[in-house]
Amino acid sequence: MADRLAGKSALISGGASGLGEAQAILYAREGAAVLIGDVQAEKGHAVVAAIESEGGKAAFIHLDVSDAGNWDAAVADAVARFGKLTTLVNNAGIFHPGGITQETRQGWDRMIAINQTAVFLGMKAAAPALLASGNASIVNISSLYGLIGSPNAISYHASKAAVRVMGKAGALEFAKQGIRVNTIFPGQIKTPILGEITPEQDAAIKASIPMGIVGDPMDIAYASLYLASDEAKYVSGAELWVDGAWYAGQ
Repeated sequence: MADRLAGKSALISGGASGLGEAQAILYAREGAAVLIGDVQAEKGHAVVAAIESEGGKAAFIHLDVSDAGNWDAAVADAVARFGKLTTLVNNAGIFHPGGITQETRQGWDRMIAINQTAVFLGMKAAAPALLASGNASIVNISSLYGLIGSPNAISYHASKAAVRVMGKAGALEFAKQGIRVNTIFPGQIKTPILGEITPEQDAAIKASIPMGIVGDPMDIAYASLYLASDEAKYVSGAELWVDGAWYAGQ
């Protein structure tokens, strides 16, 4: 199937690497115009170049997802470049280990700002343009750690669990207004964020995956592609676990 996102224009936060890069590339391959928002300018421009080398349409903009003004500028840029904004992917995120007794207030505040508050800021900034398109989709990237607990990641769990319910709230708020809101829950995926987990966490996670393998960023990208496409026109408020059956055993 080709051109599954023909006529769509997407803003993808954290699109310069990892899950965001995979989604940006796949979206463009399927016909969407893509604006990559990230703080990693060199990597972001490299993704744009890769997309353009395949004949796709893409651009990069500096986006600090914790800054409301940056979000407003990114949305305005997308509309100016592409004529409309139909799709928002709240993908940007960070991770650092730390349980209740180890996590600092500074670490907590940073995690919440980037993983949770940024999702609110993104949806709020994009909503007018998405509503104007008449047929829009928001895809929020949470984590399996937004559904289950572990002993050494309190702020990450808190931020990603919040994203889960924010997606449900958004789906209900916009149900009759032409915006669908859905959430993806990745398990362990081969991305740069794996470099931030401890060896003990890595071993425990791998032991918990029934399929016995780590996922690929394109596994998330294809799930996101479906939710952003008109194939999912009757899907909103959904939760899609892409985790090698990990959550099935909880």
